[in-house]
Amino acid sequence: MAYLEQLGYRYRQQHPEVDERPRSSEKPRIYVRRLALEKAREVARRHPGSWVLAADTAVVVDETILGKPRDDRQAKKMLRRLSDRWHQVMSGMALVSDEKALELVSTSVTRVRFRKMREKEIRWYVETGECSDKAGAYAIQGKGGLFVERIVGSPSNVVGFPVECFYHLVSKAGLGLP
Repeated sequence: MAYLEQLGYRYRQQHPEVDERPRSSEKPRIYVRRLALEKAREVARRHPGSWVLAADTAVVVDETILGKPRDDRQAKKMLRRLSDRWHQVMSGMALVSDEKALELVSTSVTRVRFRKMREKEIRWYVETGECSDKAGAYAIQGKGGLFVERIVGSPSNVVGFPVECFYHLVSKAGLGLP
């Protein structure tokens, strides 16, 4: 949430308790929107009267959601799948106010192309530990950026905080600039 600080917004970070597993035959776009809204609702219930912003990001290849890898083996498998091809980064963002009975949701989709990764590079990257808690097993804002060849769409979405969605939501809610 460093973007919020850079933009001048004050906030408190909370961790929602929601099941992040995709539902049977749930499409990726629906999945990220549902999770963002569930997260926002869950935190809003605990903090009545507050505006709650939540987001969820997924890496998608061939309509398959690549979540966070369970272990190094799965991280390597994900990176091999991303190597030398395009994929999508999808983020859902929700802004909720129980007091105003308002729930707003927005989606950002960015296309990302990875360059061909050698097995040695995949091993090195996994050993850095950076990919362990990242959807699709990479972080573009870190060492994973070495493997990104091209981005079409929102770079902030690939980081996991689509600034354009955020501003759309706060504007629509009448909150505007800080």
